Amino acid sequence: MNIRAAAAIILCDVLSGTSLSDTLPKHSAKFKDARDQAFLHALCYGVCRWYFRLAALLNTLLDKPIKEKDQDIYCLLLVGLYQLMEMRVPPHAAIAETVNAAKALKKIWAKGLVNAVLRHYQRRLPESSSSDTKDLSVIYSHPAWMIEMAKKDWPLDWQDILAANNQHPPFSLRVNQKKISREKYIEKLKDAETQVIAETEGGITLLKPCDVTELPGFSEGEISVQDGASQLAAGLLSVQPGQRVLDACAAPGGKTTHILELASPLQKMIAIDHHQERLNSIRENLERLHLTADLICADAGNVPAWWDGVLFDRILLDAPCSASGVIRRHPDIKLLRNAEDISRLAKEQSRLLENLWTVLKPDGLLVYATCSVYALENTEILTAFIAAHQDAKEEKIKTDWGKECIIGRQILPGMHGMDGFYFAVLKKR
Repeated sequence: MNIRAAAAIILCDVLSGTSLSDTLPKHSAKFKDARDQAFLHALCYGVCRWYFRLAALLNTLLDKPIKEKDQDIYCLLLVGLYQLMEMRVPPHAAIAETVNAAKALKKIWAKGLVNAVLRHYQRRLPESSSSDTKDLSVIYSHPAWMIEMAKKDWPLDWQDILAANNQHPPFSLRVNQKKISREKYIEKLKDAETQVIAETEGGITLLKPCDVTELPGFSEGEISVQDGASQLAAGLLSVQPGQRVLDACAAPGGKTTHILELASPLQKMIAIDHHQERLNSIRENLERLHLTADLICADAGNVPAWWDGVLFDRILLDAPCSASGVIRRHPDIKLLRNAEDISRLAKEQSRLLENLWTVLKPDGLLVYATCSVYALENTEILTAFIAAHQDAKEEKIKTDWGKECIIGRQILPGMHGMDGFYFAVLKKR
């Protein structure tokens, strides 16, 4: 199988609405060499990251639009341009192998087109590099609606947000302090370059990403992969031993396991997710870390379907959202989301919050979290909820990380080296 042809097929799937995390693994598995898999990963993520810039450039290089039935050739051309623009692949090799990929896609007729377009770009390289376009979608490689929402919600920070979204994400770990201190684990890494995530109790960043299974102590449960911002959620719950805790929308289980690491034994830890395959990922994490929780496959907002009638001391609602704060990890979000999704997601977030509030004890805490930067999914949800519930009171988050909002705090993408996350803590009167 030709790697570039595989990348074109995967990108076609993304443009048709399938996420990279769903389509990439099944194609990547066809390549046995880890270097081939890494190259395929780099091509797909890179094209998604710079799609709007690449697509605009391609349109200037084509004499006429590519037909819909030849979407794979369109994606192959994007793959070729990305190699020439952003990768260290020698230009002659990038062009030759991309041309050969047209044959692998069983479209020999396209070899001439691919060759002509890529060589045309090479000839225009100085001109292309100094383009003075004023199209913000091209400059920042984001859809126009995302740019407008960022400008509206963060008028002083929108450019930094978009720039951070286009960066490669850090490789961050959470040290299981039940087993080993952060300092001692860093010593085990020996010559590896690390940075402490100062805003967290157990977070570190490896400056050179690697296969986590090769790190010391992984199989023994000493570490987990988790971004620094995500590591803040468990601490905000202020869980005490003996309490009854619910993690709603819990997959893949990073926050569930972190809660158990920080406060145990608990009376009960329940983790809910709507999808059985995602619930399996929580189970795998629990087993590796030698932790225990009750796993329930259900819609967390449909309380009668899963609740046993006993109220919770603490609830974490990591609500499904636009994921606009983690675009640097999932650049396909730029292609998969549309403006209408945000209003739909906001309704789902409100539904979950409304229903889960009914199973929280008086004096209990609920932490509302999203990996979004949009007010419609964050402060507007909480403002409306508190206005409608006399028994709901905000507990101010006393810290210096992130930005203070009308309610809660927002970490913008790239702040403190972290993903974009929003947090608010509510107490039941």
